[in-house]
Amino acid sequence: MEKKRILTGDRPTGKLHIGHYFGSIKKRLELQESGKYETYILIADVQALTDNFNNPEKVRKNVRELAMDYLACGIDPEKTTIYVQSMIPETAELTVYYSNLVTIARLQRNPTVKTEIAQKREIFGESVTYGFLGYPVSQAADITTFEGELVPVGEDQLPLIEQCREIVRKFNSIYGEVLKEPEAVLSKEKRIKGLDGNEKMGKSLRKCNIFIRQ
Repeated sequence: MEKKRILTGDRPTGKLHIGHYFGSIKKRLELQESGKYETYILIADVQALTDNFNNPEKVRKNVRELAMDYLACGIDPEKTTIYVQSMIPETAELTVYYSNLVTIARLQRNPTVKTEIAQKREIFGESVTYGFLGYPVSQAADITTFEGELVPVGEDQLPLIEQCREIVRKFNSIYGEVLKEPEAVLSKEKRIKGLDGNEKMGKSLRKCNIFIRQ
């Protein structure tokens, strides 16, 4: 029987922490070791540039750091394919096509995007860039380029998976049943709060110092 394909990943903007581990990586390891799935994990360097466009060296450096964190957590290159987003030109091509199927208003309503824009006002001020607002479209391209059927995520990422599903349905309604509609796979673990006790841990928010590798 053909194995279902899993697609997931992270942005190379800093070291992974225990919030990442319990939020998604633990589930990725369970799926990897089950032997039932074909697993792909991307290092989303293009997406990382949407809010680090003024510091590309940070992104470039953290590509390697993120790969090392994956290995430290137990992601096995013999069982899981790890790849860098910018090395797959088809993703950028699909992003352009998908952008015709999503309105600005729909992107602005995405709860995850709204939250992240509010957290990044020091970067964007009152006017967010097209690249950041549209990153869910790029994420949909990531998933569908590799025909991802299952996407292990934390609960805060569910609106992004739903947006991908909407894009797939819209594309298929116009061009035929070409794309597979992905499903989210949630971890059973609760969110890990930051050390201030107020928000989830987040490397971009500097609310965490309990890293996978010290």
